[in-house]
Parts: sequence; structure tokens; C-alpha cells
Amino acid sequence: MTAQDRNTVMAADLYGDLLVDTRQPPQRWQTRVPGLAMAIVASLAAAWLSDHYGAPIVLMGLLIGLSLSFVSAEPKLIPGLTFASHTLLRIGIVLVGAQITFAQIGSLGIGAFAALIGIMALVMLTGIVVAKLFKQDVMFGLLAGGATAICGASAALALWSLIGEKRIDQARFTIVLVGISVASALAMSFYPPIAEFLGLTDRQAGFLIGASIHDVAQAIGGGFSFSRTAGEVATIVKLTRVTLLAPVLAIVAIALRNQGMGADGTAKRIQIPWFVLGFLVLVGVNTAIPLPPQAVDVSHTVSKALLLVSVTATAMKSQMAVLLTQGWRSFAPVIAATLVAFALSLGAALIL
Repeated sequence: MTAQDRNTVMAADLYGDLLVDTRQPPQRWQTRVPGLAMAIVASLAAAWLSDHYGAPIVLMGLLIGLSLSFVSAEPKLIPGLTFASHTLLRIGIVLVGAQITFAQIGSLGIGAFAALIGIMALVMLTGIVVAKLFKQDVMFGLLAGGATAICGASAALALWSLIGEKRIDQARFTIVLVGISVASALAMSFYPPIAEFLGLTDRQAGFLIGASIHDVAQAIGGGFSFSRTAGEVATIVKLTRVTLLAPVLAIVAIALRNQGMGADGTAKRIQIPWFVLGFLVLVGVNTAIPLPPQAVDVSHTVSKALLLVSVTATAMKSQMAVLLTQGWRSFAPVIAATLVAFALSLGAALIL
């Protein structure tokens, strides 16, 4: 591999999965400190901006990380940034399970639950169809549609771990992250006023917001900005979408295996990522033995912090030169999937 090729791969290697040298011994934790500290400081800056100016915290982390992407040229920072973007995000996904119970999902009712599954399926299909229309591959459309339909960055990571970097390089993966972050921020700002303009009830507004906004925090925040009841409904609907991540991953894994399309291009045994299994275990534990409110609050705070640090580190590991080579067409699947999600969610909210 030439130096230029290696730089290109490193630019796309946001989660540290491409350039892993198995001939070297595992790195000591001390090597991760500089990069991890850099990601934490940048995340604190993002949190400050979000708190003082009301901007979405994940979007602020993403933008600050991109503005600091030049630090990826420093080898000493790579281990810590890789740990933050790879491991911390997975731990954060697991901790989200402590905030959900299967009883919450059941409280939606059969009609609303069926509508939600239909919406998610059609949104994912939209991403695939639009990707093909714009001369992009099906797997990219699946990634964009799946991230939009389920839970944004977390779903994108989980789906990408199954699809593999040989089919979707990490530069395009970053495009999906940027697209869903911006779309989710805009949705949180505009959907509640639209719901009020249309005269939706609290339950209808909650379903619309929870079923169509990508990011968990922004979906919940958007619901409560409408009303307390709408916020509670949006929370249940959104967390139900998060829980459906596991069966969606199983279906994708089966489809990839049937087509001989594993992450390395070969058929392989179906494996659900460990962080998804950990997520389901925590949901089950919280259902069987409800966790104390204090524990749920702590898990929410920690998972939100880990997600922020991981997204910031992800952006810092990218290189703007590579991202700028991606045209506006790369955002088309996310845009189309977002619009379809809103239209379908609004229709379901009016009917239910």
C-alpha cells in the first residue's frame, strides 16, 4: 500500500476497523489518553455551545470534530480517537437499554405498533430506491434508510458493522452521519410547530415526533416542547424504534448471508453485534426487575455523554478533503427517507 493509499484509507477509517495491525501487541491504555482527552475537551466545548445557544448537542460535537479533523494527522492521537469512536459508542448503545422496558412497547397498542413497523420498513425501502435512482449502491441506501428509520447514528453504526467497510467506505458513512444529524436537528425545530399548526392532539403530535425524528434525545425533546403528554408518547414511540434495531439487524444479517454478502464479501455465520445483545439484556432486566429511577437517570446521562464523545471523535478522525469529494447526491437517500418518514408518520398519527 502506497503512502497516498494509506492516507486515503485512514481518512475513511472513522471507527478504526480498517488499519488494525494484528502483528502488533495490544496497545496499553496510556496510548489512548492523548486522543481520548482531545475528544473529551472538544465534547465539553460542544456541550457548552449547546447549553448556551440551544443547538443540538450531537450536531455541535459533529461540527467541532470536523473543524478539528486536522489532528488525525498526529499518530499519537489515533489510539484514543479510535477507542472513543469505536468502543465508547457501543457501550453507550448498551446503556440505552436501561431506559426501556418491553411493557413500554406494549403500551403503544397493536395498531400503533403495526403502523410503526410499516413506517420503518417503507422508510428503509425509500433509502434503497433513492440510492439506486442516484446511481448509488443498494447497501448505501440501506444504511441511509435504516439510520433514518431507527435511531440515527447508533443504527448507522450497527448496520455498517454488518455491511462492512468493503461495501461502504467510512467517508460515505460520515456523509450519512452528517445528513441524519442535520435532518434530525431541523426536524426537532420544525415538527412541533407544524403539529401545532395542523391542530394535532397531544397523542397525535407525540406519535408524529417520536416516529419521524432520528435522534433519541431530539425526538424526546421535540415531544416535550409540544406538551408533557406528547413528550411521554414520543418517548415510548422513539424507544420502541430503538428496540426494533435488534430484529432489523437480524433480518439484514440473514439477507446478507443468503446473498453471500458478509462484511468481507463472503458468506458467514450470522452474528448479532455484542452491543446489540447487551442492549437487549438490559431491556430484559429492566422489564423483569425495574431499575431504580436514579440508575435510569445515570444510564441516560452516561449514554448521552458517551455518544457525544464518540461522535466528536468520529468527526475528528475524518478528513474534510475526502468528505468534500462526495457530491450532494450522497445526501439524497437521507433527505428522501426523512421526508417519507414525516409524511407516513403524519398520516398514521391522523388515523390512529
